[in-house]
Amino acid sequence: MENSIGFSASHWGPPVNGKKTADRLIAEEPLAIRVEGKPYVVVMRTPGDEIAQAAGLCLAEGLVELPSDIASLGVCEADNTNVVTITLTPERRKCIPDKLDRREYISQTSCGICGKEVVSELYQSIQPLVDETVFDIQEAIACLNALPEQQPLRRQTRAAHAAAIYNKDLICLCVAEDVGRHNALDKAVGKLFLDGRLSSAKLLILSSRISYELVQKAARARIPVILAYSRPTSLAVTLADSLNMTLACSDGGSGLYLFCGEQRLKPS
Repeated sequence: MENSIGFSASHWGPPVNGKKTADRLIAEEPLAIRVEGKPYVVVMRTPGDEIAQAAGLCLAEGLVELPSDIASLGVCEADNTNVVTITLTPERRKCIPDKLDRREYISQTSCGICGKEVVSELYQSIQPLVDETVFDIQEAIACLNALPEQQPLRRQTRAAHAAAIYNKDLICLCVAEDVGRHNALDKAVGKLFLDGRLSSAKLLILSSRISYELVQKAARARIPVILAYSRPTSLAVTLADSLNMTLACSDGGSGLYLFCGEQRLKPS
C-alpha cells in the first residue's frame, strides 16, 4: 500500500518479547470524494486504494448499485491521490437526487434521531438478505483466527484495522487494511465491486467491533455473515437481525458468541 507508513518511533525501556523494536507510525491523510463535480465527503484514511475506497463508499451510501452506474472514476491529478472524482451515468443520477444532495446520508453522525429511527430508515432503503449460505462454524473460526496473518500493515504499525471477504468455499477474495475500520471495509468491498466479483462475497471478517455502520455497509454489499474480534453494538444486532444477517464475534478462546442469524453457522 503506497505511503501507508509514516514516521518511525524509537523504543525506550526493557526489550519487548525479548528484543528492541522501532515501530513505524501508520499514515493518516484526508481523502476528498467529489460526486458530479461537487464535494460529497472528506474522510481520514490511510493512503492507498483510493479508487476502491470511493467505489465502496458510493455503494454503501446508495449512490450506485452496479459498476455500470459509474461513468468515470479517478484521482484528480496524477500526483494527488487525496481527491477522487466520480461521475454517474445520467440514468443513475435521475434515480438518486436526494442522495446527491446528501439529504439521505444515513451513516454520518446525526443529532436528534434515535436507534429505532436509524434502523427504520435503513430498513426502508436496504432489502433483507435472502442468501442462506451455511458455513461450518470451526472453519469460519479458522478464517477469523487467520486475519492477523493477512495484516502486514498492522504488524508494522500496530494500528491498522482490516476487513477480509470470503466466498462460499471460504476462499479469501480480498483483504484491505486502514487506520479506520470503515475505510478498510469500503476498500475491500470496492475492489470486488469494481472487479465484478462482489456477488461471490458471503463472509466478512473484521478486526474491530461491529457497529451499525459496518452492518449497513455489509448489507449494501449483500454479504450475509459477519465475524469480528470484538462484540457488536446493540444497534448493530438490531439492524442485522432485521435484515436477516448473521453476526458473531470471538469469545476470546476457541468459540464464538452468536447474536443473530445462527442458522448460517453449523457445527461439523
